[in-house]
Amino acid sequence: MHDAIEDARLLDILGNRNRRRIIELLRQKPCFVTEISDTLTISPKAVIDHLQMMEREAILSSQIDERRRKYYYLANDILIDISLREVQIFRKEPHADDEADERLKKSVTLLGRMISAHDQILENLEHVNHDIEIKINDIARNHKDLFRSEREITVIIALSHDSLTVPELEQATGISGGDLALILNQFERHGLVKRIEDTYTLRGVHAE
Repeated sequence: MHDAIEDARLLDILGNRNRRRIIELLRQKPCFVTEISDTLTISPKAVIDHLQMMEREAILSSQIDERRRKYYYLANDILIDISLREVQIFRKEPHADDEADERLKKSVTLLGRMISAHDQILENLEHVNHDIEIKINDIARNHKDLFRSEREITVIIALSHDSLTVPELEQATGISGGDLALILNQFERHGLVKRIEDTYTLRGVHAE
């Protein structure tokens, strides 16, 4: 039975990958330094350092044969049982129903958050729509010379969304080409819209 200090020393020895490889090789048969070096592709100097260290710890031993060659073999093999155990700290084993309930709770929580965000967006949208309606009425009331009917407001609203060509404006507003041309000419004279080739854009709203 090894004491704690000796066990710690053995673990330090086995902490090096090449020493573990040397021990595994010597479990098969005794070897010379050059055999170990060639088999494991480790420099002879490094092999000698590892062998001397393990020989001092009585893990290995060596003998010299009739040709005066020194070979090493295992004097005492190292067998260490290492296992990883989960620590249970008052934890209930997961159950299929519990996992399903947890997934359901997460889904319901996510749904609640999505609906809450949706309601907030709708509330904000109602405020914006109200402000838009006020601004439209303000323009129509204070600029009756230019905005004689809803058609002019309709063109402004369409161009507020995006820059459009005449055919696209006709489709978006339902105003015929001749009437639409008159409205656009008036808007151009007052500096409200700008024509770039065949496209009309609302000044100060879209990139020019």
